[in-house]
Amino acid sequence: MVTLILFVIIFGVVVVSHEFGHFLLAKANGIHVVEFAVGMGPTIFSFQKKETKYSLKLFPIGGACMFEGEDGLETKEGEPSEGSFLNASVWGRISTVFAGPFFNFILAFIIALIMVNLIVIRDPVATEVLEGGAAMEAGLQDGDRILSLDGERIYLYEEIQLFTLLYNSGPVDVVYERAGQEYETQLTPQYDQSTGRYMLGISNSDFVELEGLDGLRYAWYEMRYCVKMTYESLVMLVTGQVSRQDVAGPVGIAVNLVGRTYEETRDEGFMNVFVNMLNITLMLSVNLGILNLLPIPALDGGRLVFLLIEVIRGKPVPPEKEGMVHFIGLMFFMVLMVFLFFNDLSNIFLN
Repeated sequence: MVTLILFVIIFGVVVVSHEFGHFLLAKANGIHVVEFAVGMGPTIFSFQKKETKYSLKLFPIGGACMFEGEDGLETKEGEPSEGSFLNASVWGRISTVFAGPFFNFILAFIIALIMVNLIVIRDPVATEVLEGGAAMEAGLQDGDRILSLDGERIYLYEEIQLFTLLYNSGPVDVVYERAGQEYETQLTPQYDQSTGRYMLGISNSDFVELEGLDGLRYAWYEMRYCVKMTYESLVMLVTGQVSRQDVAGPVGIAVNLVGRTYEETRDEGFMNVFVNMLNITLMLSVNLGILNLLPIPALDGGRLVFLLIEVIRGKPVPPEKEGMVHFIGLMFFMVLMVFLFFNDLSNIFLN
């Protein structure tokens, strides 16, 4: 029951922030919002306020902010009615569609700002260079700060761990700082049997003491780290580097991510559980923001593609043609949701 409550709260916060972004910019651009819904499926509670119906749906796995005339069919005498989505300027529509993912990033930054004041933050500094490791062979010393790995800028020690997790083979170009001076070297991470991954041969036990506006800077670093993780995960998914067992839908997130995290941390106190739930919310919010910006029909990114085409052409794509493309995309996601549901059940009960 606790897992379900935590899942509903986390998904609710992420979904509401996304739909509220659409809602706020729609109102600002004079677009009528027909329904603001949290959840999917049958309505269990709703109320009407002015032209908008506010609904709570049965299944807490999504939401919707539906605009008047969004499907291009609600017109009066062939022309969009006042308050119709189609009646707004193209840039007004672009800002309204883009606002959903953008508000997910705003939420992520707020959560990251809270987290950096509650968790341990580590700079990418080698507080200890391990004997016989790749870093020692490359000439690194205790106290050196890693600035980049293979051209990727590094701001947090966790980014070094992410790099080694994704490392495949070959030498790595390292830029580091020592006593205010920048140096370059190369090293080849060594495979560690005990951890089952490649390692640079450094450790870090020096925690950052936040002062002044440091919280804002490190909150940005934390959010950037989540964006990198999401991007790398998408690349691995597209290139087939992840298996079916590594893919999770709402049920898998609830049971495997939220549930197991809660079970593993509840004995360590409320604050530990709270921080871990914040971290899950941060990751999901960044994931939702990025996924919705992908140029795929039925997603915000797909709608933005058609709006940008309108900007270039100087006139919109015929609504019926755009609607058909989004309908195909919607059907694809319906099939995907069914696959994820049974995949989650398989991973939970058969593995």
